[in-house]
Amino acid sequence: MKNVIILTGSEPRHSFFRKAIALSGACTVVRSYCEGLEQSLEARLDRQDATADGLQRHHVAARAQSEADFFALFNHFAEDRSHPQFLPKGAVNDEAHVGEIVSKAPDLIAAFGCSLIKQPLIGAFEGRFLNAHLGLSPYYRGSGTNFFAMVDGALEYVGATFMFLDAGIDTGDIIHQIRARVYPGDTPHQIGNRLIGDVAMVYGELIARFDELAPMAQPAETEMVRLCKRDDFTEAATRHLYRQFADGAVARYLNESEAREAAVPIIRNPNLADIGL
Repeated sequence: MKNVIILTGSEPRHSFFRKAIALSGACTVVRSYCEGLEQSLEARLDRQDATADGLQRHHVAARAQSEADFFALFNHFAEDRSHPQFLPKGAVNDEAHVGEIVSKAPDLIAAFGCSLIKQPLIGAFEGRFLNAHLGLSPYYRGSGTNFFAMVDGALEYVGATFMFLDAGIDTGDIIHQIRARVYPGDTPHQIGNRLIGDVAMVYGELIARFDELAPMAQPAETEMVRLCKRDDFTEAATRHLYRQFADGAVARYLNESEAREAAVPIIRNPNLADIGL
């Protein structure tokens, strides 16, 4: 069984993730480094003025409630074997924390929802530094990628990419990808949180089977690449998201999913095929 260090955040979805991985039986979690909320969407809205009480605020509040609905009960009752250490946003790259992580000599590092990792930490674990990106690379890269795929009404691009972490933005070699499961009547937050539950399950299996995983041919270059930025999360974008869902984006996707997914190929590792995601 491998020793793993987790790098993540401290919102309910991150607490669920680290606890679930630690309880999965896939590994021993040596330590979880959990970064703070200083750069969360809610904190950023608090620093704004004109749009802070508009639809963006509603969206963030609805997301928080949905996370509570999905994860709070588990987070309250589940035993915490993840050995969390809480630190400010970005501090995982500080020399002291990097030295501590290296000194613990984990077999793997598993990242989900943490800051952009820098050298020398990346180089110290080359080929052993895993990341789950909420989005389907290379199509949507950057910040909030599933949000922007939904804004575009393109639910076939909503999913998660498991990759080796490198110095780029979602550019590491892809190990496996999954699409979000979508059901009639879903809201954006239901789709997103159901996906996070699937991410935790797949991540645990990926860690457990790491030595058996087949190297995968990487995606061919595509003209469909959108680099999403935090500043793109605007009142107008949020309004368009809710208009898409009110106008039947979920029903359209479910009616057309076979053809739309065929046009957007993703990477599926054969050693993870039996998971069913």
